[in-house]
Formats: sequence, C-alpha cells, structure tokens
Amino acid sequence: MNSPAPVPLLLTPRQAAQMLAISERKLWSITFAEQPGLPYVKCGRLTRYAMADLQAWVNARRVQSRQGGEQ
Repeated sequence: MNSPAPVPLLLTPRQAAQMLAISERKLWSITFAEQPGLPYVKCGRLTRYAMADLQAWVNARRVQSRQGGEQ
C-alpha cells in the first residue's frame, strides 16, 4: 500500500507561485513591494514560503460578492 507523499513544510518561490496561480515575478512583487507583504522565511540566501502563510494571505484578501451578481 502506497502512503501519500509528505507535504513540504516550506515551498520554493516557484511552488508558492504555482499554488497561488500567479507568476514568480508577481509573487516577488507581492512579497517585497506591497505593504504588508507576503510573509516569507529566509534560509541563508534562499527564500521560502510556508503553506499556512499563503493560506492566511489568501483568506485576508477574500471578498464577498455583492448581491445581484454584479462584479
């Protein structure tokens, strides 16, 4: 019986961008140009993203649609 693959604790910028369905360039902009930026973890020279931080960032930007179906 095969066990599921372990979920990584930290994601590379490429993986994080894929999870958010955005480009790596946009991820970089969100991380370093916006205030507050997307939280990240430094591992030496490497930048990594925690899945929980990505989920919290998405949840903080969730917008309720207006009644009537207008956008």
